[in-house]
Amino acid sequence: MLIKIICGQMNIIPGRPDENYKRILELINTAKDKQADILLLPEMCLPGYLIGDLWEQQTFLDDCHYYAERIIDASQDLCIMFGNVAFEKNKLNEDGRLRKYNAAFACQNGKLIGGYMGRSFIIKNSLPNYREFDDYRYFYSLQKLCAEENAVVSEALQPLQLTIKGQTIKVGLMICEDGWTENYHLNVPQTLANNGAEILFNLSCSPYSLGKNKKRNKLFSTQAKAAGIPLVYCNNVGVQNNGKNVFTYDGCSSAYNADGTLVSSAEMYSTTILECIWDTETGCFVGENSIAPLPQEPESIYKSLRYGTKKFLEQCGIRKMTIGLSGGIDSAITAAMYVDILGPENVLLINLPSDYNSETTKNIAYNLAKNLGTNYAVIPISLSCWITEEQLTSTPILDMGTGEESHLLLSNIVKENIQARDRGARIIAAASAAFGGAFSCNSNKAEITVGYCTFYGDICGALAMIGDLWKHQVYALGRYLNEHVFQKEVIPEEIFTIRPSAELASSQTVGTGGDPLIYEYHDYLLASFVENWHKTTPADILRWYKAGTLAKELGCSEEIINKTFLTPGELIADLERWWKLFAGFSVAKRIQAPPILSITKRAFGYDHRESQLTAYFSREYYQLKKELLQ
Repeated sequence: MLIKIICGQMNIIPGRPDENYKRILELINTAKDKQADILLLPEMCLPGYLIGDLWEQQTFLDDCHYYAERIIDASQDLCIMFGNVAFEKNKLNEDGRLRKYNAAFACQNGKLIGGYMGRSFIIKNSLPNYREFDDYRYFYSLQKLCAEENAVVSEALQPLQLTIKGQTIKVGLMICEDGWTENYHLNVPQTLANNGAEILFNLSCSPYSLGKNKKRNKLFSTQAKAAGIPLVYCNNVGVQNNGKNVFTYDGCSSAYNADGTLVSSAEMYSTTILECIWDTETGCFVGENSIAPLPQEPESIYKSLRYGTKKFLEQCGIRKMTIGLSGGIDSAITAAMYVDILGPENVLLINLPSDYNSETTKNIAYNLAKNLGTNYAVIPISLSCWITEEQLTSTPILDMGTGEESHLLLSNIVKENIQARDRGARIIAAASAAFGGAFSCNSNKAEITVGYCTFYGDICGALAMIGDLWKHQVYALGRYLNEHVFQKEVIPEEIFTIRPSAELASSQTVGTGGDPLIYEYHDYLLASFVENWHKTTPADILRWYKAGTLAKELGCSEEIINKTFLTPGELIADLERWWKLFAGFSVAKRIQAPPILSITKRAFGYDHRESQLTAYFSREYYQLKKELLQ
């Protein structure tokens, strides 16, 4: 028997079950027009997934239930499987809140089909509680329910029995994390297969990160092969956020044969359907199938940033963007991306020179704006910064206890920060309000890691579009924009060759100095602090350095380490400088930073959780430091 299965790779709008229901109805009609037997819809396709404590509003939950009932009503002559929240009003969790489940529902001909533990729905067993996920805050798991009711999880995980074209088939229905079996004691897909499932369906709401699709394919391929039955993975597209991180959902729904072969996949970030025909006799998918190509860096970075930013702006109702244009690579990339997304007429670029800005960077800013054909203004800040300095130094400070007067003294760093705040908090913020829309944070991940940014200055804005990109990725994205997006030299070549500088003091000039980060090394050092699962510490760095494996462990070149640090003492001093900033005061800056568009294995924000503490060096670190300095 041939069974037509359609995956509805839909754009889920978080917190809007009414809008999601409209899209689901369209997909139901499409599936019926195509004479499909089964329609798969993603995890939490009605409420969305990352919606914070909206999960605690009963009226919201009631609406999710209402629209689920309408989907069930629409299942005439079609089996529909969809993700939604389920709740039991007669049960409470240990904290006294209403019990809720991350659930999947199967329905056909206006009726629900099966479920777990006497319920009419499938209950997610493996609740993710890492990175951006905090499912235990809101949902009750199958394993917890089984423990409460003295049941065995492996026995509760039974396949659904469907009748299609007069024939009974057994379907193993999973919800997202239940398929990520690497570190869980129970293998859900294998258990479903052992209990008689003939095919596996995974309904997911799985966000994108660099390299994740390669891991997904390997994972699901292995599962299908191990279980000896085909598997279909249904994911959504769109953007969702937790307040500090904006995540893109790339779709890439896919189908695998029982031998683990990928036979069909949907295009990345596309609102579309994936059709496949399953032959129940052979257990294989038949007919013409297509596999959508997966882009590699930097194309994948460009696609994710463009898609995520565009969707986020639409969600917030932002149609215009103002950007401070310094003449450096970060603001240039940000400007080019927003022109690509919003159109040149909806972008305002402002160059804000002080006495320390070179003709080089001023010319680069002008040429970039000209190449982009967008709105451009030059607003010098020297006079306003001088006025601020004069006010601060000339105004007497009266000690109300003794009656004595004193005056403030401004250090170089205070004067530099006055410039950054004058640009961001005074001019750019006001200009964006006048122009309409919002303004952008241009900070990259290396700067955010060590707090190389100013409170209420260059770290403010509506969104840190490139806040999850290391500097080498920013440069690569710039090349990609010129060569493949604009197909001409929009970003001036000079911007790729000058040495970055903040240009906030006479000692900071492009080409001679000012930027303390040597990105060819520090990008990789700082990435190891943030993105490694084991969280690299200073002790790890010294241990690797002593063993001669530091370059290999970090992924940078041996040459740059030897060139940058002539002695162990120099490396140790550099390491301590950046570790103290990373683990110390820069945490406060990250807490107050704008939301970051997240694309790496670990982004700052709710993905990388941290407290404001003093920097800690372990006993092993001090022992290794002593040995190296001797």
